[in-house]
Amino acid sequence: MSGHLNDVTTHLGTTHELGLVIAAMRGIAAARSREAQQYLQGIRTYADTIGTAIGEALTLLDTTERLTVSSAKTQRHLRIVLCAEQGFAGSFSERILAMASESENASENPLFLVGERGLQLAAEQSITPTWSASMAIHPDAMPSLAGHISDALYAQLDHAVPTRVTLIYALPDGTEAQPIVSRPLLPFDYSRFPATRHARPPHVTLPPTQLIASLAEEYVYAELHEALMLSFAAENEARMQSMVTAQSNIEQRRDTLLAEFRSLRQEEITEEIIELSASRLGH
Repeated sequence: MSGHLNDVTTHLGTTHELGLVIAAMRGIAAARSREAQQYLQGIRTYADTIGTAIGEALTLLDTTERLTVSSAKTQRHLRIVLCAEQGFAGSFSERILAMASESENASENPLFLVGERGLQLAAEQSITPTWSASMAIHPDAMPSLAGHISDALYAQLDHAVPTRVTLIYALPDGTEAQPIVSRPLLPFDYSRFPATRHARPPHVTLPPTQLIASLAEEYVYAELHEALMLSFAAENEARMQSMVTAQSNIEQRRDTLLAEFRSLRQEEITEEIIELSASRLGH
């Protein structure tokens, strides 16, 4: 009896320690998610500034030079998929990779995969990405990662082969299963930026088409940066939700062990009383 009681006591101690670890992980995930979302306004303001510049630069083109989304049929579909870097995030990466795999001819098209958990899942499914990288584990590292993805993307593009580029990632929204979005990135849609004329046209030192192309690349970088920050926030939100579930399970397990401890302790006390009573009756 005492051996079983000792085992239950040990399990209770382990459960308490595990509960502390889970609570700490939940707190860290919540803090990281909030921190990531605090960066978003700055990223979006930057993107809006670039968008305004594109609109002003478009007025420098002749009517015959106006840029539109290419009507040529794309022959390739490059997907940039943002998964989790660390574990304990539930089915976060599984759902994102599943959406990416649903696209037409997914196995025949280029795949950029970000996040170690996504890479592990891809390996299990015999999926080999064209390019991959670890997800940044702190918001301060996102600008650098966005730059690496942007550089790899433009190095991959072949102007002789029309390519459609899609970003696939999760959004933080406070629910247990974060929504996953599939967002077109290229061909670049210039129609989003209405041409804005001013009484005094902007002074430029580059040919208009070159200037606009550079601004478009900068805007794509801003879109990548925003997607990375949203994905990071969503990953930590998913981890926080997983920790909430784990905490609930720990509490249920602790209640079960406490009930078992009390029952065993009561039985042990009863046995001691019976033994003492029997000993006195024997005298």
